[in-house]
Amino acid sequence: MHDRVVTCQIDDVIRAAAATLKQHDISGMPVMDGDRLVGVVTESDVLKLLEIPSHDRSLWLPSPLEIIEIPLRELIGWEDAKKALEDVGGQPVRTIMTKRVRTVSPDDSIEAASTLMVDHRINRLPVMDDGVLVGIVTRGDVVAGIAGKQE
Repeated sequence: MHDRVVTCQIDDVIRAAAATLKQHDISGMPVMDGDRLVGVVTESDVLKLLEIPSHDRSLWLPSPLEIIEIPLRELIGWEDAKKALEDVGGQPVRTIMTKRVRTVSPDDSIEAASTLMVDHRINRLPVMDDGVLVGIVTRGDVVAGIAGKQE
């Protein structure tokens, strides 16, 4: 467990949270509302903002009027997508964070943490002690802990 936990606040903008992830070379962090744990934000959450929905590319033959309309519709769609990408960094972290956070206590075993991570496909678990964030456990910590038991 790491007892020095990098966190962000729920109203921090996504751009600042992404910069914090990069600065500390971590892939995710707890999101706090004051001293209360309210979520987790990850690199994956940030990357999902850049997904561009795919269009159905099945064969279809346009009418003469649609030949004029299609380029205009595509242009408007592209402008909307471009604006959304420009605005994304200024949105608050609350808009992309995972709200249902799985946690462990300092007394939980490595095996319990590992099971939670595998069962719920998560990479980190905040460590809570009586409602207070006291640490974080990552998959790497679990692997290191298991390797240490082999010695």
